[in-house]
Amino acid sequence: MKTAYTKPTALLAYLILATAILWALAPGLFTQGDPIIGDDRALLAPSATHWFGTDSVGRDLYTRVIYGARNSLLGALVAVLVGLIIGTFLGVIAGTLRGKAETIIMRTVDVLLSIPSLLLSLAVLILLGFGTMNAAIAVGVTSIAMFARLVRSQVLSVVSSDYVEAAYGVGSTRTAVLIRHVLPNSLTPVLALVALQFASALLQLATLGFLGYGTPPPTPEWGLLIADSRAYLATSWWLTLLPGAVIVAVVLAANHISHIINQEGQA
Repeated sequence: MKTAYTKPTALLAYLILATAILWALAPGLFTQGDPIIGDDRALLAPSATHWFGTDSVGRDLYTRVIYGARNSLLGALVAVLVGLIIGTFLGVIAGTLRGKAETIIMRTVDVLLSIPSLLLSLAVLILLGFGTMNAAIAVGVTSIAMFARLVRSQVLSVVSSDYVEAAYGVGSTRTAVLIRHVLPNSLTPVLALVALQFASALLQLATLGFLGYGTPPPTPEWGLLIADSRAYLATSWWLTLLPGAVIVAVVLAANHISHIINQEGQA
């Protein structure tokens, strides 16, 4: 019997994400080109020699997309970890301690959720300074509130269950109950949000890179690749379309995996 994890669309999503991860981990397996140094073959259209064509200074675009995966995916991973760790910590505190701690945390969460993500990430990035990791941290800050709210709701649901009451009844401490029962049984929705936020972080980092607030040139990064090609949109369409298609494919794959995790968790 097929599950959502083994459907063709799910397998395609796994393949896309696995390819992008391999690009980030071992770019030399996929291309022998140099992502930084160009030559006199500028603005060549896609061909068997240059699959994605070349940019305005003769650099192979396919090579730059592959090497750009490291900065883009690593940044998205850092952003998700920032949101996951801090948001989970705040959500657990709010869901277990209740009272004033919950009120303060959840009102702060409400304020963060009321601010548009891009505006909040730009504000944090201006305070931290520009750069790949600072951009990742800034994007991660925008997801703290979502993780905190979700974890709190899951904790509140689990702590009122019979098996948690039974654990307290046999003398288990709050910490032991939290580690053995509450957190494991709150995990599935959080994993779905991790995949969803990974896709969102990838888009936000590409946006910051496009605006010039992320990875500095000439380091390859997916958003920066599109920004560098804006002036050639009318004559060299591949410079924007192909990196953009890669971003869209990875984002859709992560979104689909998030949907699968959530769907199987509710089954």
